Amino acid sequence: MKWEELQTSDNIEDRRGEPGGGMFGGPSGGGGGGIGLGTIVVLGIIGWALGINPSLLIGGADMLSRMGGGRQVEQEERPRDTTRPTDQMGQFVSKVLGSNEQVWSQVLPEQKGVAFRAPRLVLFDGVTNSRCGAAQSAMGPFYCPVDQKIYLDTSFFRDMKQRFGGGGDFAYAYVISHEMGHHIENLLGVLPKVQRAQARAGSRAEANALSVRVELMADCLAGVWANNGNARSRFLEEGDIERAVASAQAIGDDRLQRAQGGRVVPDSFTHGSSAQRTEWLLRGLKSGRIDDCNTFNR
Repeated sequence: MKWEELQTSDNIEDRRGEPGGGMFGGPSGGGGGGIGLGTIVVLGIIGWALGINPSLLIGGADMLSRMGGGRQVEQEERPRDTTRPTDQMGQFVSKVLGSNEQVWSQVLPEQKGVAFRAPRLVLFDGVTNSRCGAAQSAMGPFYCPVDQKIYLDTSFFRDMKQRFGGGGDFAYAYVISHEMGHHIENLLGVLPKVQRAQARAGSRAEANALSVRVELMADCLAGVWANNGNARSRFLEEGDIERAVASAQAIGDDRLQRAQGGRVVPDSFTHGSSAQRTEWLLRGLKSGRIDDCNTFNR
């Protein structure tokens, strides 16, 4: 991926290297929702069995659990300045975020008549705070709809490269753009509707099915960014799409469940199967249109 000439974002909060790992005000209280220790242990075992960093599995599950419980954590934050990182990884994240901002500031109003408001992306080491509760590296990247920020520990990409099929710049960009996809869902009003629907759900399977649709839509929206961004900047190189698809496939719920015990239970899916995640990423890549990402009409 040729990212060096992409637009640089000014919406980066670089909390790396802060005392206490960027925490302030302490961890969230008991009303914050989120996944429990038992779930983290199970996901950690799955990750170990696959040779995958458990953060890949835990982050999305935690964010959707917070949403599905109908509870959000309101925490006071001290004002923070945005900065432009000077290290290579920080610059890469800033460039990918900047490209997303450039694309969505045009595509969202043109295609949906909705004004784009850029989120901030928080870079942190180990642990920091969000208004959705404590953000920890073990959770993986996630989007908090309460403060409209994306949280990312950059060690996630190092682990991806070492233990998750080699990674690659476009695979990392897909991860960032998937989280931006959740922000687009929020601006479109999708996330609040899903949260309310999950609170009314008559079963865990019904709530999980809504989570799957949210995640697949974010995969597709990441593809929409790539389609429109590449048309503008020609950043894709040979092999980029294949590496992003491999990343999407590796964290499909069916593959993870087979690794855990051999039996696939679709009602327990929260992110979608490998085939679904690949299908929706490629759908967005092919069309470049938001309407083609409506997983709730299918």
